[in-house]
Amino acid sequence: MTAVVRTQELRRLAVTALGIVVVAAAYYGAGRLGLIKRLYIDGATCTPLWPPTGVALAALLFMGLRIWPGIALGALGTVLTLGPLGWSSFVILAGNTLAPVCAYLVLRRLGFQLELERLRDGFSLVVVGALAGMLISPTVGTAVLVVDGTLPEYGFWPVWTAWWTGDAMGVLVVTPLFLLIRKAWLARAARGPGDGRPFRDTYRTMEVAALVVAVLVVVPLVTHSTVPLLFLVFPVLIWAALRFQLAGAVPIALFISVLTIVAATDGTGPFVHHSLTGTMIALQALNGSVALTALLLAAIVTEQRNVHRKIEQVCVDLAEVVENLAPGKAAQHWPPGELGAGGPGD
Repeated sequence: MTAVVRTQELRRLAVTALGIVVVAAAYYGAGRLGLIKRLYIDGATCTPLWPPTGVALAALLFMGLRIWPGIALGALGTVLTLGPLGWSSFVILAGNTLAPVCAYLVLRRLGFQLELERLRDGFSLVVVGALAGMLISPTVGTAVLVVDGTLPEYGFWPVWTAWWTGDAMGVLVVTPLFLLIRKAWLARAARGPGDGRPFRDTYRTMEVAALVVAVLVVVPLVTHSTVPLLFLVFPVLIWAALRFQLAGAVPIALFISVLTIVAATDGTGPFVHHSLTGTMIALQALNGSVALTALLLAAIVTEQRNVHRKIEQVCVDLAEVVENLAPGKAAQHWPPGELGAGGPGD
């Protein structure tokens, strides 16, 4: 018995160690991607979208608090790519690790469900996971940069704002993508034979193709045009959220954010005549609006559809109960005078 328990403990430790390594590698890889379009504000490095925060929160939601060392290791590797380590680097690393951990703990306390099929889950991810949870890392990091003299005092708020919006956008865009991949994987594993409705499948495929074409035409057009037409992405995004929920809205929101960030950092399209501050404000306002629209609208539609399915199932169950009742026995439950023609009182 002792040997069996010891073997199980070793197996759990091995699985946890493997999870830590995978999370560290994923965090580091996401950090390298995020640094491709880095910006320098008063000597500090910032990114409009910081994917590692989304990776970290998704990993915690999937595997629990035991994989937090993977986040710390990934953050350490990312910090090493920016320069030599100092005492401030370790404080920044601690802040980057603490932010997703605190967001995860609060989400778990609130009963967050990974399927994102309720409005409260979408709202919790936006407010707790992104907006509030990501206050920790920019506050700690920017304060440390000011204290050690890397950042002048007047640069605190510009850097803090850019840092916070980048971390929040990572949660808003990347975490739902991982939740969607998990949901699709589980659905595929549980899927049975086809339902035998080729017309519906054909119509659905045609609609998906039309949506993809619209996205590939509209998004590159508005992000490369000097005419301010960025608002045109919202009809396509709303179409995706209403018809395909998270499966359509999340990838399109990510696509919009990436192309917009590329245009903003390159100073092209609608951002060509803007200053750095004006570009960051416009960019984060658009990306934040896109992510919020995609996430909350998809959650609302999914919740309404689930309620509708539950009502339909209740009606089906009730119809079966009524159908299985014996006619004579069922008639006894009707009040006299409501038995139909020929009854008393006619």
